[in-house]
Amino acid sequence: MNILITGGTGLIGGHFIKKYQHKHHFTVLSRQLHPKIFSEETAKVSNGQQGKNAITLIQHLESYQNLDAFDTVINLQGESLANKRWSEKQKQLLCQSRWQITEHLARLINQSTSPPAVFLSGSAIGFYGRQQALDIDEDFTGCYPEFSHELCNTWEEKARQCQSNTRLCLLRTGIVLSKDGGALGKMLPPFSFGLGGPVADGRQYMSWIHIEDICRALDFLIEEENISGAVNLTAPTPVSNLEFSRALAKQLHRPCIFPMPGPVLKVLVGEMAELLIHGQHVVPKKLLDAGFTFNYPALKQALAQLLTT
Repeated sequence: MNILITGGTGLIGGHFIKKYQHKHHFTVLSRQLHPKIFSEETAKVSNGQQGKNAITLIQHLESYQNLDAFDTVINLQGESLANKRWSEKQKQLLCQSRWQITEHLARLINQSTSPPAVFLSGSAIGFYGRQQALDIDEDFTGCYPEFSHELCNTWEEKARQCQSNTRLCLLRTGIVLSKDGGALGKMLPPFSFGLGGPVADGRQYMSWIHIEDICRALDFLIEEENISGAVNLTAPTPVSNLEFSRALAKQLHRPCIFPMPGPVLKVLVGEMAELLIHGQHVVPKKLLDAGFTFNYPALKQALAQLLTT
């Protein structure tokens, strides 16, 4: 299968390509090689040259008038939410880095004579905004109107521009756990030194997913023709921030006694703190109903695998 993927050098995209490069040919939109994922021996930066492990890197989409050559498009591109403080300039970067590429891909799909069979386009559980409700599934409509919702809502609207021409899955992704970076990578240093603890009162829920399971879920969505629309990519067992903090500390054989007060966090990182102080209890109803099984449905099991291998 020929797959066009944006964000292929990021956390999720990089793991997905490494796991399935034996199964698919990937064309990766990237401006540079990523040492953890690609090398000159496995991929060549080109417009059409193919690496020996069936990975082609392209630096732009300008030469494409349509996407007839691809069976699947996976869109994971976007500036990291946690890289910088959310100034108005940074907010614009967060939005445009997602919206522009999504709109471009949707336009190319609409211009295709034989469009890709499926378009997996990024989103996040931030779509729901801060929530007190439990078991939020894909049909939930009571979204809280804040920046994360506005960002994701427009992101999804850009992708929907092509849903009449291809099967569209909107990937509402939770907190991805990986030993190679992401949220867990940022939490490990303080917890490893015994300085970790819950954020604010710790009652807010964290909807997480193991990197292995999100990669398997993407492959499942490519094959499962009956799934479309929003899809929650989270493990079936969300936990509170306090539960998460205690489980991580226990796995590292460290105490969990240094909470981060909400007001202090707001001073340190600004509006971005809202992502950590407020949470969502999200469940992957569509995946479960379709028969997808998680290799790591429980947090203890997921952390043990990530931190002992």
